[in-house]
Amino acid sequence: MPKGQNFTSPGNGTAAKPRRTKSLNGSQGKIAALFLLPYLLIFTIFRLGPSIAGIYISFCKWDLAGSLSFIGFDNFVRLLKDTNFHISLWNTLLFFVFTLPPLIVFSLLLAILLNQKMRFKNVGRVVSIIPYVLIPAVVGIIWNWMYDNNFGILNYYIKKLGGSSVQWLTSDKMALISVSIVVIWSFIGYNMVLFLAGLQGISRELYEASMIDGANKFQTLMKITLPLLRPITSMVTTLTLINTVQLFDQIFVMTNGGPGTSTLTMVQYLYTSAFQNYEMGYGSAIEVVILIILVLLIKLQNKILKVDEGV
Repeated sequence: MPKGQNFTSPGNGTAAKPRRTKSLNGSQGKIAALFLLPYLLIFTIFRLGPSIAGIYISFCKWDLAGSLSFIGFDNFVRLLKDTNFHISLWNTLLFFVFTLPPLIVFSLLLAILLNQKMRFKNVGRVVSIIPYVLIPAVVGIIWNWMYDNNFGILNYYIKKLGGSSVQWLTSDKMALISVSIVVIWSFIGYNMVLFLAGLQGISRELYEASMIDGANKFQTLMKITLPLLRPITSMVTTLTLINTVQLFDQIFVMTNGGPGTSTLTMVQYLYTSAFQNYEMGYGSAIEVVILIILVLLIKLQNKILKVDEGV
């Protein structure tokens, strides 16, 4: 690369113009609507309808047995003063902070590795995705065994190396970190597939041009790969955010929110309020707050990563 000349990628102003799309005519629109109708019916019955009902129930007091009693914003005012909800909100944020950086860094490195010309790369791709396709409850059971204080394989090797047994799930200081490791293990393969698809969508000509300009691998990574993977990075961030907020199965199986409230998340607290304490209105209020938080955070991260600008 000549001195004083900066290497530019298509993401820095030379991107191709978007193709113009043709609008459907009348008959094509009717056919498209006909194909969409079954999905719209299913979506309305099983998604939209229950969501609207849940929003209404959040303004009511209901214990499943009796009739609904409209109480206005009382459930939401109660949430503002509820210490357990504050703890669940904080724990959910910690899960997101602990899992997002490793999920982006390790899945990207794994994708770059498996995008090289090497033997058994297809085997590596399949093995990487296996944790994601496992049922979350099964994942929780497997890791419960691995984390066991007395018979777990992790403590077995720690003792072999001269260390002392770690209270993976029974210590309130370690439980949240231990579950975060399981979440990272579960989703790293899926994120790797997303990054791999993004890497394979980058033209080889860009890398060849950068080599001719004298760019090294680090410059290529910073000037070509990472900028062009920004939409994928945004998608991974969004999916991690949604998965973190909806985190339930592994926690329910591994810790059930404990020890104490050290791994209590918002969805876990929703389940406890609605289906163990039979406070359906209060549980629905938690659900509405979760929805609002998700929408706000996704809008915020899109603004930070400038996804809406198509960069």
